[in-house]
Amino acid sequence: MIKMKMGVVCVILVVLASLVCSVVSDDQGEALYALRESLKAAPSQLVNWNRNQVNPCTWTNVNCDPTTNKVQSVTLSSMQLSGVLSPKIGVLKTLTSLVLQGNNISGEIPSEFGNLSSLATLNLENNRLTGEIPSSLGNLKNLKFLLLSQNNLTGKVPDSIAGLPSLTNLQLDSNGLSGPIPDPLFQVSQYNFTGNNLNCGRGFPRSCASGSNDSGGSHKSYLGLILGIIGGVVILIFGIVIFFMWKNRNKGYGREVFVDVAGEVDRRIAFGQLKQFAWRELQVATDGFSEKNVLGQGGFGKVYKGVLADNTKIAVKRLTDYQSPGGEQAFVREVEMISVAVHRNLLRLIGFCTTPSERLLVYPFMQNLSVAYRLREVKPGEPGLDWPKRKRVAVGTARGLEYLHEQCNPKIIHRDVKAANVLLDENFEAVVGDFGLAKLVDVRSTNVTTQVRGTMGHIAPEYLSTGRSSERTDVFGYGMMLLELITGQRAIDFSRLTENDEVLLLDHVKKLESEKRLDAIVDPNLNGNFDNSEVEIMIQVALLCTQSSSEDRPTMSAVVRMLEGEGLAEKWEEWQQDTVTRREEAERLRQRCDWGEYSMTQDQHAIELSGGR
Repeated sequence: MIKMKMGVVCVILVVLASLVCSVVSDDQGEALYALRESLKAAPSQLVNWNRNQVNPCTWTNVNCDPTTNKVQSVTLSSMQLSGVLSPKIGVLKTLTSLVLQGNNISGEIPSEFGNLSSLATLNLENNRLTGEIPSSLGNLKNLKFLLLSQNNLTGKVPDSIAGLPSLTNLQLDSNGLSGPIPDPLFQVSQYNFTGNNLNCGRGFPRSCASGSNDSGGSHKSYLGLILGIIGGVVILIFGIVIFFMWKNRNKGYGREVFVDVAGEVDRRIAFGQLKQFAWRELQVATDGFSEKNVLGQGGFGKVYKGVLADNTKIAVKRLTDYQSPGGEQAFVREVEMISVAVHRNLLRLIGFCTTPSERLLVYPFMQNLSVAYRLREVKPGEPGLDWPKRKRVAVGTARGLEYLHEQCNPKIIHRDVKAANVLLDENFEAVVGDFGLAKLVDVRSTNVTTQVRGTMGHIAPEYLSTGRSSERTDVFGYGMMLLELITGQRAIDFSRLTENDEVLLLDHVKKLESEKRLDAIVDPNLNGNFDNSEVEIMIQVALLCTQSSSEDRPTMSAVVRMLEGEGLAEKWEEWQQDTVTRREEAERLRQRCDWGEYSMTQDQHAIELSGGR
């Protein structure tokens, strides 16, 4: 009888202990499950987020401390979540990272987020959040990264945020915020307040973004001009040497192979809903890669329209020129890198497919195709691009490239920016595509590429001569894309020869701009329906972006600010003064050469006469 009583007591103790454990776990599990429900995750998403499961640390996209089983990070990027944020998430006291960027989350930021006392990273970028920034975020003393850009937030920037001692990165751009900005926030290492109605930028003593320089530039000396000429000659000679070395190498030696050295990679990072498709699945979706489904063709391969079994429309890029000595793992590693780049102005990667002989990338289908199509190939009855749409394309593309250059880690260089690679969604929003593909098809490369990739007329001169690409080569391509938007013309058009005009679009626009013939520059398809001052701004930005010296070109963040009216006047005045200086110096050099030839001829004639005597 005593043994039976002792057994009952043991059972009760075990049950109580299990209940205590489940209560501790359920606080976390219930909060996360409430988040899943409020974000309206699809049945196929987060399927193992089971509220009846004791430990949420095994759930997808959730990371925990291995010793305490406490939730530390939740990453739900680019999953097309469309609900609202659950206030119950505030119970996760040990949460250090909450990343929900690139979704369609609406509603307000709950004030309960201020209870996440361990939070170091809060990333809610590129959603549709509304309302004010809650002042309770000022309670997050461990917060280092507060990323709220690309939303619809309103009101003022809370004073409480200015007291965050650990804050190093504050991104509030592209919202509807207004009013003053607390002074301490201008001391944050990286900040961006552009695209709001805040008291910064033009007319205010403070710049809207860190690292910007709104002061007038200094005039360059003649010495700089001479050094520039010498540098150009050196680059040309270097390019010729590289060319002959390349030819000789291909004659008798095998191709030298470079493989990227893997750095420190945190394998716990979740890559959203990136899917590895089966070859047969994509073959069926594209009707056997039928030519009737070809959407376009470029240097990286053909793009096919497809429809998945669930009626989802996709675009499948079939790479035709990849070099992958590292095999499938190298390709997948680079695909994962691209998939992390999530921004409303970047084309989202859905998935990929690899076989021994094939590499395919799967993207969402863009209903309005490309900017190039809408400018030059649109069929009768289809909508073209009016001036307001072209302005949105210019700004959206600039923001996408700014993200690739300055906010991605590691940064991504596009290397083929042009109107054909800027796609348009159903709302005619600009979506930059093909970014990172040069890396995918040439994983051997270091920072000096083994093959110049791009489109003639869009390639920066230093890239063409040396094969070395950088962010500034993308800036050049962006400037050419702006000229395409303004004129509707191609970067190179030999038909202009019949009119004794410049073949290169850049030279054509420079000539007309110097003659102040604005109407001759603008696309006649606009039928005069454009704002002269806005066209002038876009032309000026384009010419600043396409300067021959890469060092003189602005960064993409500066381009975004200039398109918004900040800092353009000073840069344009400096560029014009430099242009005048270069022309005067060239004229003086020409006169000296003419005078030298005349003097040399006279001297030779005199010597010949003397000799004849």
